[in-house]
Amino acid sequence: MTFNLLGSQSSRRAFLKGAGMVSAAAMTGFPMPAIAQAQDINIISDESNADALAVLRKIADDFGKQAGVKVVVNNMDHEAHKTAIRNYLVAGAPDICFWFSGNRMRAFVKRGLFDDISDLFEKEKYKDVLGAATGAVTVDGKQYGLPTGGTLWGMFYRKDVFSQLGVSAPATWDDFIAFGAKCKSANLTPIAMGTKELWPAAGWFDQMNLRINGLDKHMALMNGEMSYLDPTLKPVFDQWETLIKQDFFTPNNTSFGWQEAGALLAQKKAGMMNLGAFVRYVFPKEELDQLAFAAFPTMDPKIGRFEEFSLNSVHIPTNAKNKQGAREFLAYFYKPENLGPYLEPGGNVPPRNDLPPSKDPLVNAAVEALKTVQGTSQYYDRDSDPDMAQAGLVGFQEFMAKPERRQAILQRLEATRKRIYKL
Repeated sequence: MTFNLLGSQSSRRAFLKGAGMVSAAAMTGFPMPAIAQAQDINIISDESNADALAVLRKIADDFGKQAGVKVVVNNMDHEAHKTAIRNYLVAGAPDICFWFSGNRMRAFVKRGLFDDISDLFEKEKYKDVLGAATGAVTVDGKQYGLPTGGTLWGMFYRKDVFSQLGVSAPATWDDFIAFGAKCKSANLTPIAMGTKELWPAAGWFDQMNLRINGLDKHMALMNGEMSYLDPTLKPVFDQWETLIKQDFFTPNNTSFGWQEAGALLAQKKAGMMNLGAFVRYVFPKEELDQLAFAAFPTMDPKIGRFEEFSLNSVHIPTNAKNKQGAREFLAYFYKPENLGPYLEPGGNVPPRNDLPPSKDPLVNAAVEALKTVQGTSQYYDRDSDPDMAQAGLVGFQEFMAKPERRQAILQRLEATRKRIYKL
């Protein structure tokens, strides 16, 4: 997965400049940023929402005019950026880059590739307005980024379809099973699912594990402290396999991307979909008022309410050439009057608690829902070691296609865990 998973992918932009960057680009096969002059501020973003990108460019232009500097925003294809960042942080780093918080951030912090910006946090008093969100960008008591837009993952559905079915959002597992039966009787697939990009299957695992085992055990697994053969995971895969065999999910879902699967929800061919609010992008604008959010159903009433809440983030690379200029820009970018308009087009949940309510009812619903949550995880591939995450993403997709391979998949994941964590 991986968040920001919003909108359609933009074309790759080539940012090569200078002979040194040519060789770096040739090695990676991905576009690399131009080397900015010392007084310039060079930004790499991976914003795939055109309106949000336009706001970012305007913020950059406005800051540049006020500060008397040139601010360059290089926007990359989101998926290409995931690979390119591993290279440009080492050679040809920009002054600012957008990325993910949590373990995805920590992987670069441990390698010394993100700058400590605790001084900026202290100067701007960010902890006062971020609260618990500060933890998403904190390692060993120091801050290495600013959280930007958040995504609360859950179950999305069409109000008109639910009205036609005569159902309400399932709150319990029994309700959910009954909802699935009602969908199938109406020739609807209960759950739209596309696992071509792998991460949606992992998200489904997260939701079920949080509901069955709770946050502490889930994070123990994410941190490599629990075996993939632990017996507490058996009911998770048992229940999941039951849904697969009862045809709860889109057939041949390995062939569908999340957008194609989301289109099935929009087209009234599926009852619900487990995703973030960016599912809106596959809905016609005139039908967005039919899109609604509900929490993943309770599976064990003794387990507290824990949700997946992913936060994107923005960082200053350690190898940036203009760190002071980058700090000044981030302080400007992070003002409520700038951050709010940047987050609005993508339906992102704001990390600051001093932003006004969104114009989007789905965002406000997420904000209200988070007030009752006892704890949050980020998402499987954000919470896990990157190599472990990749193995898990592949394994969960395979399980959805071939659940009879469960034991072999889990044994393979356990072997990967032991290798990565040197157990």
